[in-house]
Amino acid sequence: MNTLTIALDVMGGDFGPSVTLSSASLALSEHPNLNLLLVGQQTVIEPWLRQQSANHQQRCQILHAEQVVEMDERPVSALRSKRQSSMRKALDAVAAGDAAACVSAGNTGALMAMSKLVLKTLPGIERPALITALPTMDGGRLHMLDLGANVDCDSETLFQFALMGSAMTQVVENIPAPRVALLNIGEEEIKGNDQIKQTAQLLQQCEEINYSGYIEGNAIFAGQADVVVCDGFVGNICLKTCEGLTSLMLAKMFPGGQLPRWKKWLIGLIFPGVVTLKKAMNPDQYNGASLLGLRGIVVKSHGNADVSAMASAISEAVLEVERQVPDRIADMLQSALLGN
Repeated sequence: MNTLTIALDVMGGDFGPSVTLSSASLALSEHPNLNLLLVGQQTVIEPWLRQQSANHQQRCQILHAEQVVEMDERPVSALRSKRQSSMRKALDAVAAGDAAACVSAGNTGALMAMSKLVLKTLPGIERPALITALPTMDGGRLHMLDLGANVDCDSETLFQFALMGSAMTQVVENIPAPRVALLNIGEEEIKGNDQIKQTAQLLQQCEEINYSGYIEGNAIFAGQADVVVCDGFVGNICLKTCEGLTSLMLAKMFPGGQLPRWKKWLIGLIFPGVVTLKKAMNPDQYNGASLLGLRGIVVKSHGNADVSAMASAISEAVLEVERQVPDRIADMLQSALLGN
């Protein structure tokens, strides 16, 4: 069994080590080939590690980092003054080859700025983009980007996002020619602003992309596309609106919060479809947005992720390492952007 090492920013996120360390234990149990580089304050990590099984202890290494990037810290400030932070040191470990990927629930802006500085972007890519998987009505998944890393994007940037999203979906979902759609206010060619129309023209002219046209917000989950492209402003609002709606629906389906075990058993016996739907709708299993376009793998978890959701982000990093996502994206970009 080939082992792989992932650097985990232990101090990042709204809840910090209380969640990240518990998720580390869960991820180690789920992935026998996984080793973790736990990056953060040694005095916090060591007591936790001593309580773990001998197997888990052997598969963990501590990299001390005294500083912490705060969730509300400005990216420029973090770049200048937090070179000894857990986030920066986790990225440094990837750059040095000590880890195959970095997972952090920390400040998104700081993570993107540090990632771009430390790992650099792939040839032909100007900006990394956040991408994540979302469920579709036909039981499949789609990948959507950008989800907040880039608020303002011109047509060339959106075109690059489409290339990266298509390559990612080919690798992760094993789809030879993913259907790539451009999020718009209508399906007709006359709809949208100049930026969207110019992007559509670029996509239509690219042989490496299976462009399927415009898609509206109400069709995102209908199974009509494998990749949905938009700028980070629209994508972030869209994603969080969907998550909020999902939470509302689950609350209506299961009022009163956590149900007693006997009620869960009874609901599962009488209405098995409801339990299946609840699991499928749970946003935690889709936690883990990847920063595409870098010369390394970086997975961003929600800042308020719980243990299960954070473990899903680590699992996403494991998958991308095993599928060699950056190398596959680089090959496609070389063909589409550089003409080789």
